[in-house]
Amino acid sequence: MTIDNRCAVLGKPIAHSLSPVLHNAAYRALGLKDWAYDRHEVGEDDLDAFLKGLDPTWRGLSLTMPLKRTIQPYGVPSNVWARELRVANTAILDWSVADHDDPSWSNGRPGIKLYNTDVVGIQLAFDHANRELGVHHADGEQGRALIIGNGNTATSAAAACLMMSEIGRITVASRHPGRNLGLDSASRIFNGDDRRPYDEIDLNDDEAMIRAAREATYVISTIPGRAADGLAAVLDASSASFDGLLLDVVYDPRPTRLMQAWRDRGGHAIGGEEMLLYQAVIQVLLMTGIWDGDPPSDADRRLQDVTTDDDQLEMAMRRALEEAL
Repeated sequence: MTIDNRCAVLGKPIAHSLSPVLHNAAYRALGLKDWAYDRHEVGEDDLDAFLKGLDPTWRGLSLTMPLKRTIQPYGVPSNVWARELRVANTAILDWSVADHDDPSWSNGRPGIKLYNTDVVGIQLAFDHANRELGVHHADGEQGRALIIGNGNTATSAAAACLMMSEIGRITVASRHPGRNLGLDSASRIFNGDDRRPYDEIDLNDDEAMIRAAREATYVISTIPGRAADGLAAVLDASSASFDGLLLDVVYDPRPTRLMQAWRDRGGHAIGGEEMLLYQAVIQVLLMTGIWDGDPPSDADRRLQDVTTDDDQLEMAMRRALEEAL
C-alpha cells in the first residue's frame, strides 16, 4: 500500500516510545489507510539534517526529549503553551508554503507550526479520572496542587494547573530548589499578574512533603523512573491519609511504587499512560487536519462536545495502549 502521509516521533532514545501504537490505531479508527506513523532516533545534533531531508509526504512530527526546545528555531509557536513555555512536542508541516530558496532543504522548507499538547494532556487526564470517579470540583474552589520535581515536565504540570479553575495554589517540591519554571508571563494570562504562581518546598523535607500531600487536591509526580521510590517509602512510613488524585507521569512499572503508596493511604492514582493518551489524541487531530490548526488550549471543552466518531477515536487509541502495556 502506498503511504502518502507520514508522521513520526523523534527523540533519543526512542525505542521505548508507544506513540506509534497510539497514532497508528487512530489512523485505523479514522479509516486513513494511506497514513503511517513511525519512530526515528534523532538527537539534538541530528535534527537539522533530519528536517532538511523531509519530503512533502510528511505531515507531522512528535518531539520527545531532547528535542522539545531544539525544534524552536525551525517553526512558529502556534498555541499558548508553545509560545509561553518555548517548549513544543508537536510540529505540523505545511508544504503549501514551502520555501525553495535554501538549497540545503532538498525538497523546500515547509511552514512548521509548533504546539505543546503535553500541558492539555495533563489537564485532560485529570478531567477523565474525575469523571470516572464521579468527582466534580467547582470553579473557584481554591484547591491545591502539589508538583513533585522541578524539571521540564514539572513546568508543563504547573502550566496545566494554571488552566484548572479549581486550583488556586500550586506547590512545587524541588529536587534542585531555586530553578525558575518560567511561568511568570503565563501567570499574567490566567491570574492577572506576573508573580511567580507557585510556592516551593524542598523534596527532601519529609515533613513539608507530607503536609503538602495531605492538603493537595491534585498531585503530579514528574520524577523519572524509580526516583520517586524514596518518597513512596516516606508515605508508607507516615500515619498520614490522602484524599487527593495523584498523576505519576511514569508508566513503567505500572503501577509505580508511589501510586501504590498513595492508594494504600486512601488516595486515587493514575499513571502516565493517561497523559500520554490525551496528548496523542490532540496530536492526531492536529496532524490529520481534523482541527485544522486550531490551538488545542480549549481541548477539554471541545472533547466533551465530541461527535460519536471522535469518541470512537479516543476509545480505539485507549484499547491499543492497554494492549501494548
